[in-house]
Parts: sequence; structure tokens; C-alpha cells
Amino acid sequence: MTRNIIVTGAAGNLGGAVVEKFKREGYKVIALLQPGKNEEVEEADDSYEVDVADEAAVEAFVKEYQLQYNDLDALALLVGGFAMGSMEETSKADLDQMIQLNFYSAFHLVKGFLPLMQKQNKGTFLFVGARPALQLVDAAGTFAYAMSKSMVINLAEMVASFTQDTSIRSHVFVPSIIDTPPNRESMPDSDFSKWVRPEEIAEAMHYAVNNDALRNMTFKLYGEV
Repeated sequence: MTRNIIVTGAAGNLGGAVVEKFKREGYKVIALLQPGKNEEVEEADDSYEVDVADEAAVEAFVKEYQLQYNDLDALALLVGGFAMGSMEETSKADLDQMIQLNFYSAFHLVKGFLPLMQKQNKGTFLFVGARPALQLVDAAGTFAYAMSKSMVINLAEMVASFTQDTSIRSHVFVPSIIDTPPNRESMPDSDFSKWVRPEEIAEAMHYAVNNDALRNMTFKLYGEV
């Protein structure tokens, strides 16, 4: 029986690791890519260009997905962005941008696919949080980012509450610094061995999806930072 997973942000560093892990484990991987960026994910079975922050674009994709595929086992919501700045330095435009990238990119897909998961009475949402959204003392210099990720975590908790009497699950993965080329370039003097690797997050996501005993968990993937 085919198991389907949708991976947003599939061309990114974390996305590539998640695609590779689930593909290796026998899943049919449907990758969502940024429109007009000529992104490719060779390991994916199918790819769609969808602006996940655009409500109408996501609605169209949800309809297309239900025509092409039988069901959905997991939805990995990996699209996001990061920005520095204290509350005093943060403008409405700054906050809007972070909410658009981090919250709406997840919200539209959850809203679109929740009815399908409720109909099939199964499925797992995989959200990506951020440590400053949990440890607010760390949010002082990343106000807009932390605020938008707090919204993502609250969304995950609300979905868990709405679906508590079903087999639908909602997990949040909270990394510290992810070991990616851009992060190494921006922090060249850091000890990269203490960072969490994308492959480790992908392993945790696969474990969560395939362990029915886990419901609505928060995975803190902080490495040694």
C-alpha cells in the first residue's frame, strides 16, 4: 500500500533531507517548490510549484491533489524564514513578512488538508517551530521570527485539540541552529559539530509519523547549542 507525504520547501536543506529519508523508507513523496525558481528535487516522485503563502494557490493544489492521489499520510510543513530584530526595531512590514513565511505557509495547507485527513481518519502534520518561540528569553533579538513561530506552535496545538478523538496527529519539531551551508557561512567561527543536522530532524520526523503511540509531541532538537 502506497504511503503519501507532501513536503513543502522540498528544495531547501531540511526539505532535501526529509525527502530523501521518506523516499528511502518507501513513501511516495510529493514535493512543493517555489514558483518560478526552477527548483528540482530528483528524489521526489512528483513535484508541484505552489506559493504556499497564497491561499488561492493552495486551494487549487488541494483540489488537484485529491484528484490525483488516494489519501495523505503525512504533511511536512517546512517552508519558513528567519529575521533578526528586537521588538523596538520591528516594523509592521517586518512582522507581516515573518507571519507570511512561517505561519500562513503552514496554515493554508493545514486548513486545506484537514478535511481530507478527517475523512480518512488518519494523517500526521509535521510542523517546524523555533526555540525562541518556546524560550521567550531567547526571543529578544528575533522578535518577528519568534512571534510567527509561536503562531505555528499554537496552530499545531489547536489542530491537536480539534482532532483529539481521531487518529490524526500533530507534531512540532523545534531545532536550534541547523547545520546548513548558509548558517555555516553566516557563523564561520562556530563549532558546527554542536548544531543539529537536517538528517537528524528528518529521522525524528519519520519516527514520529511511524509511531502510533506518539500523539501531539514537541521534539526539541537542540544539539549541544
